[in-house]
Amino acid sequence: MSEHPADEATESFVTHRNLLFTVAYEMLGSAADAEDVLQETWLRWVTVDLEQVRDPRAYLVRITTREALNRLRSMKRRKEAYVGPWLPEPMLTAPDVAEDVELAESVSMAMMLVLETLSPTERAVFVLREAFGVDYDEIAAAIDKSLVAVRQIAHRARRHVEARRPRQVASARETRAAVESLRRALETGDLQGLLRVLAPEVVYMGDGGGLKYAAPRPIVGADKVARLIIGGTSRTAHTIALGPTVVNGNPALLVHLDGELDGIMAIRVEDARITGLYFVRNPEKLSHIESEVPLTRQ
Repeated sequence: MSEHPADEATESFVTHRNLLFTVAYEMLGSAADAEDVLQETWLRWVTVDLEQVRDPRAYLVRITTREALNRLRSMKRRKEAYVGPWLPEPMLTAPDVAEDVELAESVSMAMMLVLETLSPTERAVFVLREAFGVDYDEIAAAIDKSLVAVRQIAHRARRHVEARRPRQVASARETRAAVESLRRALETGDLQGLLRVLAPEVVYMGDGGGLKYAAPRPIVGADKVARLIIGGTSRTAHTIALGPTVVNGNPALLVHLDGELDGIMAIRVEDARITGLYFVRNPEKLSHIESEVPLTRQ
């Protein structure tokens, strides 16, 4: 490392920046807020006496966790006033994220929605322990709780998530086939083709944030979901283009209307059929879609 403290601080922060972003994003479900947390983390980090820091990675994760917790508590008020269903901000991810099954699962839309049902402290403990394997004593230092309390919180959060987490994901081949069937059905208006690829208990959620139209509540059931989607595409006067991509480590479709990005539809596939469709149209949540985000556990 450099002999200059400022250079040393910068080097450590840059080295761990992708990890810190992933921690903040998994805790918040918002890339914009995660970036704000990283800014606050940096401002605090540059004031630290590095000679007193034995493990820069652990110390940076601690700062990020505390800042994310503060942000998470304030976001609760924003979500309560949010118009319609709230979905996590979708993140384009590189193929290697999808290949890391555990990471892809931890940042999937379905799992992020499960994490929304935890309290802020439970979410912080679960993310740090289950997604990043942080030791209990480090978590205790990050959230200012005793070691005994952290273990109890982790047990409670794990049990809560296990009762609600999605089932095992499909194979890559099954997923590609399901996504292609979905795209073909949407492009041709094939209602029966869409019904064949949707699981009977499929859930559709739309997020327009009050800025664009979206279903005001989750839609459950293949017939209702299929008729909603086909009805919407058949009525529009715009030219629709659908392109496959990877969002949050899982398959998705980029939806363009007359050449302009209108939304992203994240897709959950289980047992070769689609069990979840998460359509984000809120333009404020699409600003990070132009480039891939290097989510990581390292």
